Amino acid sequence: MALANPHIRGEMIEAMEFPELSSQFNVMGVPKTVINDGKAEQEGAVPEEVILEKIMQILQ
Repeated sequence: MALANPHIRGEMIEAMEFPELSSQFNVMGVPKTVINDGKAEQEGAVPEEVILEKIMQILQ
């Protein structure tokens, strides 16, 4: 999504190298998607549609 839209930013962070971030965002499994600094989250690999639905929910 970040490649297709300039308003979306994507980052990948190695949880083991940044334990403070892992703790801050309560990372228990990977991948973990955090949307808008934790307003929505998803653990595990899911289809893009699932992430898009979470984004739509927090925008309402």
